[in-house]
Amino acid sequence: MESQNRDRIGESELRSYYLQKFRLYETRSKFYMIGRDKSRNFWRVLKIDREDASELNVTEDSATYTEYECLELRKRIHEGNLKTGGLKFVTTCYGIIGFIKFLGPYYMLLITKRKKIGAVCGHTIYAITKSEMLPIPNSTVQSNPAVSKDENRYKKLLCTMDLRKDFFFSYSYQVTCSLQKNFGDHESRRNLYETMFVWNEYLTRDIRNKLKNTLWTVALVYGFFKQVKLSVLGRDFLLTLIARRSRHYAGTRYLKRGVNERGKVANDVETEQIAEDGPGGCPIHISSVIQNRGSIPLFWSQETSRLNLKPDIILSKKDHKYEATRLHFENLAVRYGNPIVILNLIKTHEKKPRETVLRAEFLNAIRFINKGLTEENRLRFLQLDLHKHSRNKGTNALALLGKVAKYALNLTGIFFWRVAANSEQEGTIITSNLGKTEKADCTLPELSNQIKDSQSQRMQAQTTGGSSSSRGNLNLKPPMLQKGVLRTNCIDCLDRTNVAQYAYGLVSLGRQLHALGILDSPKIDLDNPLAENLMDLYESMGDTLALQYGGSAAHNKIFSERRGQWKAATQSQEFLRTIQRYYSNAYVDAEKQSAINVFLGYFQPQPGKPSLWEGRRHLNYADENARSFMKRSLSDGNIPCESDMPIATKNLIYDQPLTGQVQGGNKGFSESSPDISTGESDTDRHNPTVACTQPYEIIQEDEWQESDDICYDDEFDFKHFLDVDGLSSSANSCDEEVYERSSIASVALGNFVSRPNSDVTRHASASGPKLERTKKAGIDPSDGGTVKYSDNFERWVTDGGVLFY
Repeated sequence: MESQNRDRIGESELRSYYLQKFRLYETRSKFYMIGRDKSRNFWRVLKIDREDASELNVTEDSATYTEYECLELRKRIHEGNLKTGGLKFVTTCYGIIGFIKFLGPYYMLLITKRKKIGAVCGHTIYAITKSEMLPIPNSTVQSNPAVSKDENRYKKLLCTMDLRKDFFFSYSYQVTCSLQKNFGDHESRRNLYETMFVWNEYLTRDIRNKLKNTLWTVALVYGFFKQVKLSVLGRDFLLTLIARRSRHYAGTRYLKRGVNERGKVANDVETEQIAEDGPGGCPIHISSVIQNRGSIPLFWSQETSRLNLKPDIILSKKDHKYEATRLHFENLAVRYGNPIVILNLIKTHEKKPRETVLRAEFLNAIRFINKGLTEENRLRFLQLDLHKHSRNKGTNALALLGKVAKYALNLTGIFFWRVAANSEQEGTIITSNLGKTEKADCTLPELSNQIKDSQSQRMQAQTTGGSSSSRGNLNLKPPMLQKGVLRTNCIDCLDRTNVAQYAYGLVSLGRQLHALGILDSPKIDLDNPLAENLMDLYESMGDTLALQYGGSAAHNKIFSERRGQWKAATQSQEFLRTIQRYYSNAYVDAEKQSAINVFLGYFQPQPGKPSLWEGRRHLNYADENARSFMKRSLSDGNIPCESDMPIATKNLIYDQPLTGQVQGGNKGFSESSPDISTGESDTDRHNPTVACTQPYEIIQEDEWQESDDICYDDEFDFKHFLDVDGLSSSANSCDEEVYERSSIASVALGNFVSRPNSDVTRHASASGPKLERTKKAGIDPSDGGTVKYSDNFERWVTDGGVLFY
């Protein structure tokens, strides 16, 4: 027989090709799932036992079949089960979401309908349009009537997780990871299920552990995916915006705030913007930029109130050494590398302190953490009160945010790659686009070495003249890597954060299209049609993420004003969204949080134990009651992990610790950034009046001021706020990033005074008087002495540039 002489597919090939369509059959004793790849080259069979209600028994036939052999196999199975009804067709499906057990039997969750929503590098991305939950045991297996009521309630609760909204997946592209990660460091799909963006990690854990592969399951990402085709001067390109929501510490607005003890923050979302050109969905050049949003990484909370639209913020002081905050930024450094630029958008002054409660404590945490870090690894902190600036025209706020974005982008850079022309068919891993085989791995350090080699060859060709072929290659832009990330937050990380992320995305898009050769200049004005197209994307993403976490679409006042929308219509829309968010937070979020806890495995029902609805409303059992037996891991969340698989902690860039020395440091955009002209004159520069202060341990909120636009700090002699030497030595001159002098001239660096340490933080009021600035230690204000400024500050006054924390 042909099957006896046929070679079986090797493990390396199984890792390179994926099953994409399945047919489910049943007998009285078993489910049979037959799956095939897209090209119909090979077929596999999965068997699921239906006679044991308490255990999940799944086995995989190690043989591969042809389509004809599968037909013969089905006939034999049918004939062997005629006495009990034979083999019956159940449904066509497109992947297993996972298996779950409440108090009774196991259930299987299947994707029964899908739709294409885009493609990355020619690899299709799908959304779920229909799913089904099937009980595993057959009808003759008796269920326990004592738990049937609760069982049905758990089933209904799980069904409130609408998988048709905002979940997406791919068979051949690891959409759980960034483009740079896909190109640079291919990990087995099995390990990728345990990364932070796979929402069905818990549901697939049993089958993955039993089969030791992921052929039958799909990795679901929750967040946002949208792709549009745009054109510039007749040249088409694809623009993709992806938001990946973390499954760690996931939940709803008032029920998940701040950070947990493992450094995981609420509303943690990675945003990736991809631009690619090329015919037929096979790009020649491709570029991506990553940014991050997440709740302020402190222990704080707000109590849901049906009587108060804005509940008080409760700040806990239990973490005096900011261990959880440090863990959070260590995880960011592992995922993205250094530097980490923090943009804090919360208010600086309030009549009744709410946001200002967190403002000073966040800076205290950053200062405390930075004292233990090497200079190049220190966190860059920037405070900008977007609420204050949004009272003016939205354009002013967007322009200011754009300047902040240029600064951050100069530090981190973008990812850019020229894709090999002989990229292979969909279904192979994306590393084949690097010109390697499916079996080869290429790590990001190797990518970095390739970039350095390419740059060395270019420099040598420029020096010696080189061959004609090498001279021709000089016209090709060198590859680039993103090193570091911009992390943006407000209070909810929804409305103001989304505006800031749009501003960053717009500056990034200019550089991406310039790298792709589509634009001659890396600058895109706010009046450019591309800016409007990008705004539509970010507005759609902001609404989606706000609905997931906050219960209503985002407040888009700045966007509306930018478009010239009628003010009354904008106010009406904002009011309705405020009411919708209030209703959701007060009446809907508790059940929504419970559904998330069950779906992610944070709460696992057990017979004889209290049910989900017999105690706390949102029940963070895995956070509060299970810490004693859960393993601590940067990538493993709050679920007691029973898997014996290694945990994957690398997500985008090198495994760089937040602490310690990193060889070579990060040069940001210094080697590959295009120039940007601002048209500003050197004659505009003048020396702002700055009062220096003495170092201190902890500051109090009512002891700081800010400039007209941005708040800075001068501790450590500005060194982790100012990098004039690094910026001026880069391909981007500092002049291109110079702030408007009306904005920067009055910057007050060091508006802090030294006070005794205290466990109680006093919060400033908008009506309170501003404190007088103090002179540096050792200088008597009455003796007419001159304040001595740091060399970095004097260079900034002389040469211009950007002055940041």
